[in-house]
Amino acid sequence: MKVIISGTDRAHSKSLELAKYIQSLYKEFGEETTIIDLAQLDLSSLMNCHYNKQAERPDDVVKAIEMINESEGLIVVCPEYNGSMPGALKLFIDYWSYPQSFEFRPVCFVGLGGRWGGLRPVEHLQGVFGYRNSYVFPQRVFVSNVWDLLKDGKISDSFVVELLQDQAKNFTKFIKALRSQNLDALSVN
Repeated sequence: MKVIISGTDRAHSKSLELAKYIQSLYKEFGEETTIIDLAQLDLSSLMNCHYNKQAERPDDVVKAIEMINESEGLIVVCPEYNGSMPGALKLFIDYWSYPQSFEFRPVCFVGLGGRWGGLRPVEHLQGVFGYRNSYVFPQRVFVSNVWDLLKDGKISDSFVVELLQDQAKNFTKFIKALRSQNLDALSVN
């Protein structure tokens, strides 16, 4: 199963709306996904946790990390906050299991925002995941002016729809190709 991460803790966000849209695309292609919505996790409790003490982590965060560790691939939907990723997403990532959550795990990115469509946070995330030896899928999608394009769970720009469809199809092929050579996280770890 693939895991889609809605990369903000803001309730009722465009990130979550876009994550649900992406989930519907994968479903159309017969692929199973689940969404981790950061707005539903007790991330504030992590502020008092030590990185190396899993027992202190909230149960919902532990369960989300387990879902990541068991996933065949990650789709990170990330808005741009102050020229980078939301702090909540970085905090969440910092508590993932190393190396299980990262090494050999295929990951793709969808950025969203204003004019640049989340380009900067996606580039920052590519650096983080690349550093941790994930397989970064090169076909990224940037949804510019998301507030105008995404309304009521529908995207009005056919080009963006096509980009997201192509990414979903090709990311699935990418995961299958890695798995066929036993190079994915589920085979290696």
